[in-house]
Amino acid sequence: MFEVRGAVANFASAIRKVPGLELIDEEELEGDEKDKAPEAYLLVPDTTALQNILSLWKRWSSGQKLDTGFTPWRDVFATLREIRVWGPGDRVQDGDREILAEEIEVMDDDQSLVIEIELVFRSSEEQAAIAEHAALEGIGAAGGSLVSRSRITDIAYHALLAELPVSAVRQIVDRSSTGISGIDAVMHIRPQSVASPIQVDDRIELQRDGNLPLPAVNEPILAILDGVPVSEHPLLRDRLIVDDQFALEPLAIVAERTHGTAMASLIVHGDRNVVEPPLPRRIHCVPLLGGSDQFPQGRLVVDLVYEAVTAMRREVDPTAPTVLVINLSLGNVRKPFHGRLSPWARLIDRLSHQYGILFCVSAGNYTDRLDIASIATMSEYEAMAQPDRAKQTLQAIAQLIASRRLLSPSETVNGITVGSANIDAVSDIERRNARGRVDPYHPFITANPSSSLGPGFANSVKPDILMPGSREHLLMAGSGGSLTVRPSGPARPHGLKVAAPPRAGATSLEHFTSGTSAAAALASRTAHRIHDALEETYGEQFVSLSHHQRAVILKALLVHTAVWPQDSVDLIKEVLGPANARQHVRQKDNIRRFLGYGVVNADDAAYCASDRATFWATGSLASETRRSVIVPLPACMTGQALPHSISATLAWFTPVQAGRQSYRSVRLSLIAPDDVDQFRVLPAKSQPDVNQANRGTVVSRRWDGEKAPALTDTSAVEFIVQREPDRGAKIDELAPFGLAVTVTMPGVAQVYSQAQARITQPVRIRAGAR
Repeated sequence: MFEVRGAVANFASAIRKVPGLELIDEEELEGDEKDKAPEAYLLVPDTTALQNILSLWKRWSSGQKLDTGFTPWRDVFATLREIRVWGPGDRVQDGDREILAEEIEVMDDDQSLVIEIELVFRSSEEQAAIAEHAALEGIGAAGGSLVSRSRITDIAYHALLAELPVSAVRQIVDRSSTGISGIDAVMHIRPQSVASPIQVDDRIELQRDGNLPLPAVNEPILAILDGVPVSEHPLLRDRLIVDDQFALEPLAIVAERTHGTAMASLIVHGDRNVVEPPLPRRIHCVPLLGGSDQFPQGRLVVDLVYEAVTAMRREVDPTAPTVLVINLSLGNVRKPFHGRLSPWARLIDRLSHQYGILFCVSAGNYTDRLDIASIATMSEYEAMAQPDRAKQTLQAIAQLIASRRLLSPSETVNGITVGSANIDAVSDIERRNARGRVDPYHPFITANPSSSLGPGFANSVKPDILMPGSREHLLMAGSGGSLTVRPSGPARPHGLKVAAPPRAGATSLEHFTSGTSAAAALASRTAHRIHDALEETYGEQFVSLSHHQRAVILKALLVHTAVWPQDSVDLIKEVLGPANARQHVRQKDNIRRFLGYGVVNADDAAYCASDRATFWATGSLASETRRSVIVPLPACMTGQALPHSISATLAWFTPVQAGRQSYRSVRLSLIAPDDVDQFRVLPAKSQPDVNQANRGTVVSRRWDGEKAPALTDTSAVEFIVQREPDRGAKIDELAPFGLAVTVTMPGVAQVYSQAQARITQPVRIRAGAR
């Protein structure tokens, strides 16, 4: 452990000058966060090297001169407060310690608890076996036993699931050097993962029967990793392929199969408050939740996900070889993101790149209380006019930003993280029945009070997008000197209508849900609809593309229509600041924590309109190469002083190197046209700062204007997709990318037809097969 005196960036700069050492996850130190990190981690070649470093440190800190050749270390030591070995205080983080202490508080000494023990990853099989043996000896000496194990080399993951007596867990809580927390082979000790719950309410009889067109195509392109669904529900019958790979179905009481049933319903039908056609393909379902909609006690969740996804694409007898999108409306409520990627997120990143799969992941929910200090009663809060009520709510959430981080695995770099927008399709008549509950934001469109906040890894834009998660209301939880409120959960006046498990003899039921799980399911449904539209329009030209190229096109188009609602931008800017307009980067940083790239318009994502044309391109880039994509500008726009815009979204999958400074190994950039001014547009102000938008695997930019463009029949703009120098070691493989570009001038009906006339087939660039 190297505890840094000042900016970690200075330490990183100094350490690069020392041969043989590598800073772990340096990329996460980019941007504003780099000066806030109190510590850093190095890959030290061996124990001897570590002892040498400690010896040099002691000499330097006592004022002795270093020998010739060790000058670079002097610069490193000048940035440090302390160097120490990894110990019990590092293995048991504060949040994990609190959870374990709370669990054993009401347990007897003769009881036991299952915990997760992550080992220091060793690439050598022999060293890994030695480390595991040492950990198992410690577990046995403490009176515990091994429940399960997993070692996944691709993500540098080696973990044990162990059952320990309360006395041994108490030693861990005390961070004792004589218990499990004192074993050198142990990296982290955590409580067992717990799945984020789903909120449902207001069970009703099925209001529209399930006699809808059945899927015409059996080969699924979308899979769900979730709970066991009620596959015989009238809304789901013959629409799901349930692969009970882990034998969890017998453990799940039918009446309790809430999570999987709700997510399957949203993906197949969307929000049932709206009449939408069901998806035309069956959905592949692999249950990861068993009894009580929780992860099975005897398995590590990372191992479950790894086996489920690799089974879909294995070379021999794959279970779902055509799947391009995986919905993951699950998270670990015990693992908020604090800068370092979780093993689950690293696994998603690896599988996404390896197989060409787009993961849509829920950001996570926080349903704890909010203190609105300046208001005394609920009636006073309800009586407030907008925007004052929205300001008070946002101020209360702003006080809790640090404790409302993304939940693992939503910090994924290759996946799309979905937050919950306060949108639903409840009728005005039903809305009036929300008595005792207050809508905090309407008419502002923004993230729900319970939705997790960004940013993501390396200070990237997270959540990527917002999708409808119901118009969440607040309930009074306490009052006195100030008002305390909490999210009310879903209900008929504010919720998304989904299929419900049977109860008391009634089988054809629906109820209401909300939150980021529902939002992620709607994002996955939208990705499927985009695929359907492209397949219908381009047929074999589209479906013959590789898995990777189709998946990145879906990724780009899913984010492409996301925009910041201007009134919400102004609200967040006013409440969170900074007030100085010159600090626009910090203002945008606060906005993107809540909004990501913005709220997605699902219909616009799937279809064009007469006054809007969307172009797409896909290809693969070798190291340090670029590709040009030329987009025609319809001549019908010329001379018309009307609002118009051009937007572009670039998406890709990067190889990942777990534990290395070059984790996001491949970085692409989108170079805007030099002559975009002919279209009389400027960069839109309501979008993430360009530097903030370059830290993940999606770049989305927009330009708009109102002055009349000067165009001809051959006018076009050229976008450049460029692969920057690889971070760390050079990556030989090609990087697949997808690009979406939209040109629009609302009210000018010839935009689409003129654009179509100039493009006889989809703009497609291929730099070689994957």
